[in-house]
Amino acid sequence: MKILLVDDARSVAMVMTSRLSSYGYDVVLAGNGQEAVAKFSSEAPDLVLMDIEMPIMNGFEATNRIRAFEATQQWAWTPVIFLTSSDTVENLVTAIEAGGDDFMSKFVPEPVLQAKMKAMNRIAGLRHSLTQANRKLQDLASQDGLTGLCNRRSMDLRVDHLWHEAVARKYTFGMLMLDIDNFKKYNDHYGHQSGDDCLRAVAHTIDATVRQAAESSQDTGAFAARYGGEEFAVIVPHASAAALDGLAQGIVLAVSTLALAHEKNDAWGVVTISVGGALMSPASGAVVDLFRQADMRLYQAKQLGRNRSVTV
Repeated sequence: MKILLVDDARSVAMVMTSRLSSYGYDVVLAGNGQEAVAKFSSEAPDLVLMDIEMPIMNGFEATNRIRAFEATQQWAWTPVIFLTSSDTVENLVTAIEAGGDDFMSKFVPEPVLQAKMKAMNRIAGLRHSLTQANRKLQDLASQDGLTGLCNRRSMDLRVDHLWHEAVARKYTFGMLMLDIDNFKKYNDHYGHQSGDDCLRAVAHTIDATVRQAAESSQDTGAFAARYGGEEFAVIVPHASAAALDGLAQGIVLAVSTLALAHEKNDAWGVVTISVGGALMSPASGAVVDLFRQADMRLYQAKQLGRNRSVTV
């Protein structure tokens, strides 16, 4: 357990640090409320022991600011115990209203301190477990259940964020729309279970190709998503025309190289994909225009015979 100990009295801080460290806890010190708020956001402690009367910012105000910071996080609650030599009813009420969870004398007897810290350590363990469970739920909510790619909702949220960033920083923004060729015929001929296997294999190949391209260009912003049915999308911030076209061709080649049998796919006899791409400066249009251009070029790729990409 990591404990943020906030006290302006050096002698008190040293004694309390020694006591807590003897129990095996990691102690981070702050000398006033302002320093405590800064260290809380950088150190992410499991428990805060907060003095009340301090220069620059008192413990009540610091706790208010800590709770305000926590409110901006997806999952956050850290116990705050106020330390005082005057445990008046007025101080107790003010402490609770400021967001505190408990009240403790700076000179608390050793057995009481040890018992309280054991209880706080159990709470810290529960917090970590709940945080991990919450993150897993968020991951599940943002992923397509079949392919593991971003789902449509998650993609839309990420695109909005990245588009606003592109507007602010004035760089170009690219995207690809992808569709498995003659997928209905595949499902009709091989069955829906095989169709799901095909979608997973194609999705994995698209994702791997995008990741490889992003790593080689040191651009970690690109990602793939399942747009719906047998349709996928690839979002490519910071794209150049050459890079976008190279990525589109690379995906077409990678999918055909899988050599997944598709007897009803005309001349090729294997699963293939068609890709349409668009590149735009946010200053010259809206994100919906980017989707429309990419979708239009996907249609052109289909009309030109499939198993190809059209990006210009």
